This record gives sequence, C-alpha cells and structure tokens, in this order.
Amino acid sequence: MPWLQLLSSMGAMKELLERNELVLMEAAIVEQLRRSDAIELHPRLINAPLIYDQAGQKAMASIYHAYMDIASKAALSFLMYTPTWRANRQRVMESGAYPSINTDAVRFMQGLREAQGSKTVIKIGGLIGCKNDCYRPEEALSAAESELFHAWQIAQLAIAGVDFLIAQTLPSVEEAKGIAKAMELTGLPYVISFVISRDGSVLDGTDLDTAIAAVDAVTERKPLGFMVNCAYPGFLCAEKQKQSLFDRLIGYQGNASSLDHKELDGADTLQAESVTAWGDAMLELHHSYGVKMLGGCCGTGVEHLRYIVGKR
Repeated sequence: MPWLQLLSSMGAMKELLERNELVLMEAAIVEQLRRSDAIELHPRLINAPLIYDQAGQKAMASIYHAYMDIASKAALSFLMYTPTWRANRQRVMESGAYPSINTDAVRFMQGLREAQGSKTVIKIGGLIGCKNDCYRPEEALSAAESELFHAWQIAQLAIAGVDFLIAQTLPSVEEAKGIAKAMELTGLPYVISFVISRDGSVLDGTDLDTAIAAVDAVTERKPLGFMVNCAYPGFLCAEKQKQSLFDRLIGYQGNASSLDHKELDGADTLQAESVTAWGDAMLELHHSYGVKMLGGCCGTGVEHLRYIVGKR
C-alpha cells in the first residue's frame, strides 16, 4: 500500500473518532449465518469461504446491508469487518483454500460498500483472531510467536486495502502484544479487542487497564484504541475500572447474553437478555464512560443496532 494511502487511512480513522460522538459497528455475522438452513460454515475457516459461494455471498450481503442501512438512516458512520477471523495462514493452508482468501474477502467487502451507495462513511476493518481457542488463554501464543504467526494474514489484509486492522476476541495479553507489533509494521491504524470475564479482566486474569498499558508499552506506533467484544456489557464492571481505562477503550461489541463463555458453550439454544436491557447497558458505556464505538457480538442482530440508534 502506498505511503500516501497509509497516511490517509491513519488520518481518516483518527478523524472519524474525533468528529463523531457515536460510531456504529456491525452486530453478529457468524451467529446469524449459523442459524440459516441454507448456509454451511467451514469447520476451520468459518464464514470466509462463503465469499466464493453464491448462496453464501447472498446471505452475508443481506446481513451486512441491513446493518449498513441502520447506520445510514441514523446518519452515523459505520464499521464492518472482513469475514477472516479464522483465515490465518495455517488454517488456510491446511484447508486447501485459495491463498488469496484474505485479499478476496477484502474485495468482497469493498463491493458491498460500493453497492450500498450511501453517503454514510463506511470503513472496512481487516479482521483476525487468536491462533487457538479464544476462550482458553492457556493456549495463547507468546508475544514473539504471535508476531511471527499472524504476520502473513495481517500483511495480506493490509495489502488488499482495508481502512484499518482489528484483532478480536483475544484472551491473552501476550498474544495481543505480538499481534500489535505485527500490525504496527503495516503503517495502518489498528485496534486490539480483548474478551473479558465477569470481573472485567482479560481471560488470562490481567486487569484490562494493565493489559492495555502492556500493549501500548511494546509498540512505538500505538493502537488507535482498544475494544472488548464477545462479552455482555455488564461484564466490563465499568464503575470499578480506573478512569484512565476510558482514555484508550474506544469500543464495545457486546454479547446479547449475560451468561459467561463456559455457560454459553454448553447451551443448546440461543441465549439472550432483552434488547432493552442489552441496549441500555451499552448506551450507559457510551453516555457515562465515553465509549464511542458500539456494536453487537453473539446473539445480536438488527434489533440491537436499531435500539442503540433509536435511544442514543
């Protein structure tokens, strides 16, 4: 990616946060697809291969466009991510998928944005996840292993022209540090998003404020900001967090259920609190703590985003 384009991306994302009180993010994608009888998710790459399948393209386009429509009608900027959470080099090669699957996914998302034809600002994030189970911090990579392991996918997404990079559902500070260092090298703005437990700490037991400081400390060009995803908004325990946390915590994508990860893993049916309870808890993070970027994770859909924009 040319340097002028990199500088433009960095400036655009910073300006997006500075000029907007609220930025809307996508709600659940994979969980929506999993409940569709017409769609079969890949056992290793999840929804990434659907970009090559006509039914998969149609299903994903329908979800993304519904979310974009909500942002457009509310005159809010919108962030959406490539369907590449599990498309790291190891999984791509083991699955025999196209080596270009990450760059192809970026083009797919760019096509959706172009087809939307909206004046709303829509930014595309190149999405990655941790190497192993996102709920088992003991399986996480060391910082050095992480930087090497994730570099290929990060480079693929950056070269393809995403607006920013984002790593989600990270259960370990060490793996997050390596990812941040690899993302830093691209010159693109990037976001690090942790998954937390009920007490507001990262799943490896690190206080969220300490985790953010640790990632900031190992990078010269620090993340644009930090997020939490795949946890109910109440899990943040915002009233107990240090105020300094909210200088760096810019986003939250909340699960619809207040069950923790172990309970959700064992659930046979979709679990969710009321949209009102979820939405009010999310908006509390925005109004009282200045969290600007709000969206949904597991169990959420259009009704959750509509509630946020309607009650903001």
